[in-house]
Order: sequence, then C-alpha cells, then structure tokens
Amino acid sequence: MFDPNYKFTVVERFLKYAKIETTSDEESKTFPSDPKQLELSKLLVEELKQIGMKEVEMDEFGYVIATLPSNTEKPVPVIGFIAHVDTSPAVSGKNVNPIINKNYQGGDIVLTKDTTKIIDAAGNPELKDMIGFDIITTDGTTLLGADDKAGVAEIIDAMNYLIKHPEIKHGKIRVCFTPDEEVGRGTEKFDVKKFGVKYAYTIDGGTRGEVETETFSADAVVIKFNGKNVHPGYAKGKMINSIKIAARFLEMLPKDSLSPETTEKREGYVHPVSTTGNETQTIIKFIIRDFDAEKLKEYENFLKGLVEKTVAQFPGSSFEFEVIEQYRNMKYVLDQHPQVEEFAVESLNRLGIKPLKSSIRGGTDGSRLSFMNLPTPNLFAGGHNFHAYTEYVAVQDMEAAVKNIVTLIQVWEDKS
Repeated sequence: MFDPNYKFTVVERFLKYAKIETTSDEESKTFPSDPKQLELSKLLVEELKQIGMKEVEMDEFGYVIATLPSNTEKPVPVIGFIAHVDTSPAVSGKNVNPIINKNYQGGDIVLTKDTTKIIDAAGNPELKDMIGFDIITTDGTTLLGADDKAGVAEIIDAMNYLIKHPEIKHGKIRVCFTPDEEVGRGTEKFDVKKFGVKYAYTIDGGTRGEVETETFSADAVVIKFNGKNVHPGYAKGKMINSIKIAARFLEMLPKDSLSPETTEKREGYVHPVSTTGNETQTIIKFIIRDFDAEKLKEYENFLKGLVEKTVAQFPGSSFEFEVIEQYRNMKYVLDQHPQVEEFAVESLNRLGIKPLKSSIRGGTDGSRLSFMNLPTPNLFAGGHNFHAYTEYVAVQDMEAAVKNIVTLIQVWEDKS
C-alpha cells in the first residue's frame, strides 16, 4: 500500500530539470555530444546524495550512477532503472518555460506564448482520460523535456520514497541517468558490467500503463551515386549528373507503401533521411525499420535492386551501397526472460492501472542494452507529443509512475 500521506517531489524536480538546457547534438563527435547536458547530470549527483543514495558518481562520459542498498534477507536480483537527461534537437530546449494547467476540464489547450501552437483534443485522444488532471505544457516556444526528464524525476522520487519508508523490503537497486539517447548514442559508453544489475527498466514511455517489450529492428543504408562532371559549357555527351541519377532513384520509390507516412502498427518502412551531393557524387542516407529483423534484408535488397535499375539508365555511372546495423528488436531477448515483463504487469495490476502492452515503432536504449546482456523493457513516464512544441505530461501520471517504480521493486522482492 502506497503511503497516502507521502509528499511527492516529482513535479518540483521535473520543473527544475526542464529549465536546464540539455539538447543533444547529432552532428557532434564528442561524448556527451554537448557538454550542456553535464549541468543537469552534476545536479542529479547532488540530489541523489541529498536523499541518501549510496555509491553516487558521475563518470568521465557523463553517466550518473547510484545505489540503493538491499534491506532484505532474500536473494533478490539486482534491478536497474534508467532514464536519459538529454532532449531532442528537433525543437529548441533553451529557456523552457513549463506551464501547469490545473484541473483540466476538456477541450483544446492553447499555449500561452505562441497561440498558434495548440494541443487539440481531437488529435490527442489521451486527454479525454485526464479530466481533472493538472497538465504541464510548454509556453509554445520550446519542447517541454518530459522525454525524458519526467523519467529522471520519477526515478529519483521513487528512491526518495523507499529511503523514507525503510519498512518496505527490497533488493539492491541501481539507477543510471544517461546522456545522448536522443541522437542514438545513449549506450555508446555504457558499462554494463560496472552497472552490475541482472535486469533493468527504462522509464521513457508515454501513456500511463505502458509496458513496451518490443521495438523495431533497425539498419541504416548509405547509397552513393557516382557520376562524371565536366565544365557545363562543354558537357554535351560527357557529363553524367549524379544529382539527376539520385532524383530518378527517389522517384522510383513506392508512393503508397514502405514509407513512414504510409505505414502503421507492425508495418515496416524504408525512409530517406538526407541527401547531399553535386554533379560528381550524391549521397542518400536511409533508415530501414521492421519488427522482424529478417525483413530488413528484404527491404535492403529491394533498395539495391532499384539502385541497379537506376544506374543502368545512366551509362558510365556507378554506385556504392553500404548497410550499417543499428539495433535489433529487444523482444528477441526479453522473450527469454518472461518474468521481467510479468512483474511489470503485476505491478500495474496491484495499482489498479490497466497494463498497456505495446510495441514501439522506434528504438530505445533498452534495445541495445538487451543485446548487451541486460534485458531492459520500457515503462511509462507519462509524457506525450515528444520532440514537439505541444509536448505535455500530467502531474497525476508522473505520480503514478513513481508509485509504479516503487511497487515494481516490491514485486521483485515478493517473488524472489
């Protein structure tokens, strides 16, 4: 039973964290990609120490790790909780001004500083379940950072609760706050052995009750079209313009399938994300996604076939085709450890929250960690509209996430 008199700290913490700029940089070669992230990481070190966590440290790469020692005689597996401090570079994270819209009573939410930005009720069906909730939004000029500062705040508040309630029995708990998740590098320097846990959970999901144990499998493809450049004044019969080759290739892609804008649910896609080039060489970068890893090869062969057909139309041209493995569906690993999902569902049931088992049309740090011998599903943090000016999170959902972390820890102790 969760203490009804407990004074949550999650909102106070989140509002503080949201105002610290932590945008990661997808063009950077350093780690973390932007040192601004370390400002929040250093603050977290101090807050973890203040609440009484042990073995608190920030390593050379900006990973913050801390321990809640076991207080049970049972041999309980060491469990980890992970969230990331960085925010997406898709929308500005500078000078974030969180607004608490108290006692939401339905309808659209017009953001205060840019009234062209509206969280419309029709496009956000989750709002119908938030009548009476206090909803935190931006002022319309930045993202909010609930992805994933809500998760960070929830983990710390859960640890605070357990420290203030020593009568609750639990095994050893480790927490970790990572940089650079938003640019796909959150696990790049992650030391699984040093973290020292058997199983972990990322607190980085959306809707209350989500338990996500399946992600896309993902590859990147880099296609280089090689032409021939000569002075345009004397190019007749000589120039082979690689830009035109690339344009012909892109025009041959399916119009009504195999793209993010034409797929949903369990459908995969091939997606061009950037083009750069000149007459001599044009480079197109793709991301390839599907829940079934075997289909990635099918999609890649399809693309290569289109490339070959295209180049054949431009005698004298050539191409280069490179596949880069990114991550794989964590379900392949998690299916071998069913109790990790089962205990997460049991926790929600104890709290009277309907479990929402869902598949992520994307990836998480847990995707990579699961294949680094650390099975790691993703649990809800309460945020919505990630990477957008219209991002929002309900106070009551963040508090529910705190309860869920605490209860899940109890489930592991009970079942051990």
